[in-house]
Amino acid sequence: MADLTGKIVLITAAAQGIGEASSRAFAKAGAKVIATDINAEKLKSLDGIDNITTRVLDVLSNEAVAKAVAEIGHIDVLFNCAGVVHSGALLEMSDHDLDFALDLNVRAQIRTIKAILPQMLERKDGAIINMATVASSVKGVPNRAAYTISKAAVVGLTKSIAADYTTSNIRVNAICPGTVDSPSLHERWTATGDFEGARKAFIARQPIGRIARPDEVADLAVYLAGATYTTGQVHIIDGGWTA
Repeated sequence: MADLTGKIVLITAAAQGIGEASSRAFAKAGAKVIATDINAEKLKSLDGIDNITTRVLDVLSNEAVAKAVAEIGHIDVLFNCAGVVHSGALLEMSDHDLDFALDLNVRAQIRTIKAILPQMLERKDGAIINMATVASSVKGVPNRAAYTISKAAVVGLTKSIAADYTTSNIRVNAICPGTVDSPSLHERWTATGDFEGARKAFIARQPIGRIARPDEVADLAVYLAGATYTTGQVHIIDGGWTA
C-alpha cells in the first residue's frame, strides 16, 4: 500500500460503501482524511478513527463545496465518490432521473474539481480520482440508461482534465468498478421484491464468482493517489466482467 503520510485527502460520499472503506484505507496509509457526506448520522461510523475528520457536505451545492474547500485549505488528493444509480432503459428514463444522474454523478465532480484544482495548479502537484463504472463508455449494461450515460461523461471528464493539466503534474484517473457490495446495492435488490433472487442473479454474472468488497476498490483508490506516473486512465476493477 502507498505511503501517503501527511497528505490531505478529501473524499465525498464517505459515509458508506466504497467511500467509507476508502476513508479507512487512506487513513491507514497515513493520510489525513476529510470524510464528507450529506448524511451526518451515517458519517458517525468514522468518528474516533485516527487521521479521519468528518464533515457534512452537499456536493449538489456550489456554495457548500466552495465554502468547504475554503475552510479546509490545502488538499492534496480529491476522491469523487458520490453518485446515484437509476434503473431503467432509455424509454423508461424520465427527464428528472437523467437530470439528477448528471447532477450528482457528473456536475458534482466538476464542482469539487473546479474548487480544488486551482490550488493544485499553484503547487504543480495533485491527484484527482473520479468514480465511474464499467457501465459507462466501457460496457453497455441493460436497464441502466441514465447511469450509463452519466458515468460515460465521467470518463470523458477524467480524460479531458488529464489532457489539459498533465503538464502541471496533476494526475487524474477514473475507477470503473463492476458490482460492489454496498448498502445501496442491497437497497436495489430489495426493490426488486426478491432480494435473494436478485443477489444470486448479480453473483451469477460475475466471472470471478463473487461481488467485489468495498475495501478492494478502496485499495485501488489509495494506489492511484500515490501513482505519480499514471494519469488520464480508466482503471477497471470488475472481477473479469469485461475480460
